[in-house]
Amino acid sequence: MIWRVPRDDLHQDLRVAVRALCRAYPDAYWRELDARREYPSAFVKALTDAGYLAALIPEEYGGSGLGLGEASVILEEINRSGANSGACHAQMYTMGTLLRHGSEAQKREYLPKIASGQLRLQAFGVSEPTTGSDTTQLKTTAVRKGDRYVIRGQKIWISRAEHSDLLLLIARTTPLAEVKKRTEGLSVLLVDMRAAVGKGLTIRPIRTMMNHATTELFFDDLEVPADSLVGEEGKGFRYLIDGLNAERILIAAECVGDGRWFVDRATRYAKERVVFGRPIGQNQGIQFPIARAHVNVEAADLMRIRAADMFDRGDACGAEANMAKLLAADASWEAANVAVQTHGGFGFAEDYDIERKFRETKLYQVAPISTNMILAYMGEHVLGLPRSY
Repeated sequence: MIWRVPRDDLHQDLRVAVRALCRAYPDAYWRELDARREYPSAFVKALTDAGYLAALIPEEYGGSGLGLGEASVILEEINRSGANSGACHAQMYTMGTLLRHGSEAQKREYLPKIASGQLRLQAFGVSEPTTGSDTTQLKTTAVRKGDRYVIRGQKIWISRAEHSDLLLLIARTTPLAEVKKRTEGLSVLLVDMRAAVGKGLTIRPIRTMMNHATTELFFDDLEVPADSLVGEEGKGFRYLIDGLNAERILIAAECVGDGRWFVDRATRYAKERVVFGRPIGQNQGIQFPIARAHVNVEAADLMRIRAADMFDRGDACGAEANMAKLLAADASWEAANVAVQTHGGFGFAEDYDIERKFRETKLYQVAPISTNMILAYMGEHVLGLPRSY
């Protein structure tokens, strides 16, 4: 099958509509929130009310029933506007775990409420302080006791926990010593944080270099109903892996949006800034880095589109999803550096917004998966090289 870049009217309509919504939340809105380290509640509500955060939820549950390609366009345009999808993007890919593996009762109970905005599913509890990317070694446990699970442990880098009603939690339900494969014995639980906070769940904010609303979670004998289990007990690692391709493709789209924002800002400033009697953009030392950043962002976008197209067709796309995330994260980071360099001292001034977006896009070199982990995946699973870790 020959792969073609989709150029349909739906994508263009989405771009126009998302841009229009984002214009109501200009640079000053994000700058002020960043200074106060506040969550963009008004912006997230506007996105929810417009139906964008329900893009991937099927129509029968109150969503739009769109594909990942369309979802990626929405997040790209949010970031290209100067906003930050990190405030809400998790709802798009965490919802997939519930949709693909949840019971019909769970889907009927939660998905319509998530689609309408009555409930927020923005938090995903995987990472732990002592295990990092080695998910199979996580220490948080969920022990079945009658009609309840009792949860003990700790999670870290759990973004939006203070602004989410529901948490998808990965915990070990069978001790590691009792399973044949280390990927077995992990389970997914859907935790209602409204009922859990103060009754076994403690949320502690972590201040970071960007306004990302991230936290630590402490579970001290938190009891949740047994029907909180999503899918089969012990199959949680497979459910986690199942959602990673979507996550990486959507993050790639955000990076493309960031990259285009940086290129646009650098280009505009290079045309307007006059030094030694001519615009600095006339100098090849300024012009060439901007042009190269543009080329790399556009190339990364093609891989993002290819990966999303494969995902929506149901094709295996692990390699493409990882390549899209790697290329787009590298391209946005390159464009960020070019934008700072082009602006000179003004690149560090808050009023120009470059430094804010610079901090935000740096995150994607590290999370939700680091560049090195992607390269390790490509080396082992695509090139057939020996496992490096």
